[in-house]
Amino acid sequence: MKKYLIEFLKDIGIEPNFIAMSISILLIITFTAVIIHIVLHKIILKSIKRVDKKKKNFITSTLLESNLFQRLALVFQGLVVYWQTNIWIEKGFIYETLITISLVWISIFGLLAVYSIIDKVFSTLYQKTQTPFFAMQTVIQSIKLIFGIICFIYIISILMDKSPVAILSGLGAMSAVLMLIFKDTIMGFTAGLQLSTNKMVQIGDWIEMPKYGADGDVIDIGLNVVKVRNFDKTITTIPTYALVSDSFKNWRGMRESGGRRIKRAIKIDIHSIKFLSEEDIKRLEKANLLAPYLQEKKNEIKNYNESNKFDLSVSINGRRLTNIGTLRAYILTYLKNHPNINKDMTIMVRQLAPDEYGIPLEIYCFTSTTVWADYENIQSDIFDHIYSVLQEFDIKPYQYG
Repeated sequence: MKKYLIEFLKDIGIEPNFIAMSISILLIITFTAVIIHIVLHKIILKSIKRVDKKKKNFITSTLLESNLFQRLALVFQGLVVYWQTNIWIEKGFIYETLITISLVWISIFGLLAVYSIIDKVFSTLYQKTQTPFFAMQTVIQSIKLIFGIICFIYIISILMDKSPVAILSGLGAMSAVLMLIFKDTIMGFTAGLQLSTNKMVQIGDWIEMPKYGADGDVIDIGLNVVKVRNFDKTITTIPTYALVSDSFKNWRGMRESGGRRIKRAIKIDIHSIKFLSEEDIKRLEKANLLAPYLQEKKNEIKNYNESNKFDLSVSINGRRLTNIGTLRAYILTYLKNHPNINKDMTIMVRQLAPDEYGIPLEIYCFTSTTVWADYENIQSDIFDHIYSVLQEFDIKPYQYG
């Protein structure tokens, strides 16, 4: 090849000395690289886009997604420069410089092309298998990290003109430093495997982690950090390993169950608790929800008192209906008939231990929806109703002051 170049320079009246030959060879290499770049990026790439626009298929979409074709094209350009350098230039400073640049170029864009292929392979697997996204993402990032380290070691070996094996053997002395540098990455990788294997958290889960001020939906899970969009629209980043080493609350189970728990107590003033009189019972029997309960209880208490021959002229003798007990029965029946309460889950009204604020009467049930706004509306409506009916039972809620 050089013989033809020398003859060409003589024909056009240029002395084929070292400088003229070097400039001519560099121009040839540069011109070839530019021509290949134009052909690949301006002609072939546009043709692939036209074909993909008319009829999408796996090959064209793979080449276009994640800039795979552009990266492969740049790798090919680097290979062309490498081949031409070996053909035209003898060993020396220029040769070593061009070879080093071309190999580094090939390594970097080769790594990026591998990343594009990995992304395409795993996106296809995700669509086919519906594997949890986080599990896929952890594997993807781990594989990319491995290839990145290999490429980094190879580039260092090129720049230092040493074998990659020699570089690796030298890394043994730097293991402590590397462990410190990649501490978060290693811990994140280990934590990622545990989280994905045990299905502890996924994209879209509502998690609560007060230590980091996180209370919202998980929007991204990476090798090093997990991003949570809080309900005030702020973003909190949590180290991935913290989800394994620290405790957090995941509300996914609540969403999957189809019901969200209501667990709230109203404080009853102890001084307002009393036995129900006959007049009170007759008045409350007009309530549709209470009539069956009162009739059953009246018969039960009457039979019990008569069988034991209690002197009912004294109020502490025998069994009697109380306003707080009747209120509990009413609230329980009310919840069981409420259209927005999940009937397949626990429904309970219980009396807790009294304290300085009165007797807590706790409502425990689940709504039939997990949507936050709807849940709050249902809960508010229930307690609006309960506070409003307290006076019908001559019961007063405790209020300080």
